[in-house]
Amino acid sequence: MSEPTVSETAAPGAAARDARPAPAGHVRRRARVRPPRRPAVYAAAAGLLLLALPFYLDRFWLQAGLLAMAAAVGAIGLNLLTGATGQLSLGHSFFLAVGAYGYCVLAGERDGELTGLGLPGWLAVVGAVALAGAAGGLFSPIAGRLRGAYLGIATLALVFIGQHVLLNAHDLTGGYNGRPVPPLSLFGVTFDDTETVVAAVPFQSMEKLWYAGLVLLAVCALFAHGVLRDRPGRAMNAIRDHRIAAGVMGVPVARYRAGVFVLSSMYAGLAGVLLALVFQQTVPEYFGIVLALEYLAMIVIGGLGSVSGAVVGAVFVTLLPQILTRYSEALPLVSAPGTGGVAPGEMSRYLYGAAIVAIVLFLPGGLVRLAARRGPLQKDEA
Repeated sequence: MSEPTVSETAAPGAAARDARPAPAGHVRRRARVRPPRRPAVYAAAAGLLLLALPFYLDRFWLQAGLLAMAAAVGAIGLNLLTGATGQLSLGHSFFLAVGAYGYCVLAGERDGELTGLGLPGWLAVVGAVALAGAAGGLFSPIAGRLRGAYLGIATLALVFIGQHVLLNAHDLTGGYNGRPVPPLSLFGVTFDDTETVVAAVPFQSMEKLWYAGLVLLAVCALFAHGVLRDRPGRAMNAIRDHRIAAGVMGVPVARYRAGVFVLSSMYAGLAGVLLALVFQQTVPEYFGIVLALEYLAMIVIGGLGSVSGAVVGAVFVTLLPQILTRYSEALPLVSAPGTGGVAPGEMSRYLYGAAIVAIVLFLPGGLVRLAARRGPLQKDEA
């Protein structure tokens, strides 16, 4: 006769323990499960709100929102490079300048000393993005082999080279004073201050650009989200976290680094085109080292390696100086330069620095972590 197994001898005791009544005064707590959130519902509500805003906001806030959209497009590209792949870049503003001035040259007409090809607007946008990608491709062999501070210093040189070219290539850039930006024409609609009436509602340049910017931002965000969730995103994260191990597993590290650098440059070029259309004038001084540092602040404050973090950080960094400028008279210590207070631009940079320090110390995942979805709570033991 075979001996009983351990499971057979232990089962009656376990059943008896489970059947024992709970001690008096003891209440067994049930599992608390949070109701699942519905990201699609929230995204739809946010989309409807953004679609309705041009009917209620004035030109100042529409322009500020467009600047935030353009910054978000560029920040998404930089987050793919720095946040997801771990490649530090200090030359993002250079590729924004390539996109902005590339559109001006391709879409503008030859006027006096300024060179222009007079291409259709949509073709000029595509060409400007392609030029930014080509500039990134020329630099990609270096980006594929350098990393960390070495790549940051190498990309910083692009900013100084770009400033030299923008200030001295007068026939292309207009020199120090820049050059006007030709309006975009698409599907018979010209994105300038000429009124376009749709369903008895007049739309001017800011309103028309608002919807164009929403479409561009949505497409760029969805594409980047798909890249991060698919196989390329996993390879990029592996390169960021364990470069040598990723190479051992068969990931072509140099090729991925170079490819992501080109993709990031194209995002920056598209952001530069949108910025040029909003400002309607390109100025070399704007595309300097300060702008590159602001883009780094965007992805750190919003959240490294996250598309939504790039958007949140871009909105924060872009709208903060606009708000300080608009309400400077009502805010303490903020005033116009030369009046004894701190200028809104300088105050915004102080607040950027404070936000970066606070996030690095207390919230490494960025502002997007504040709204991160928590999983259901585990069952509480009795």
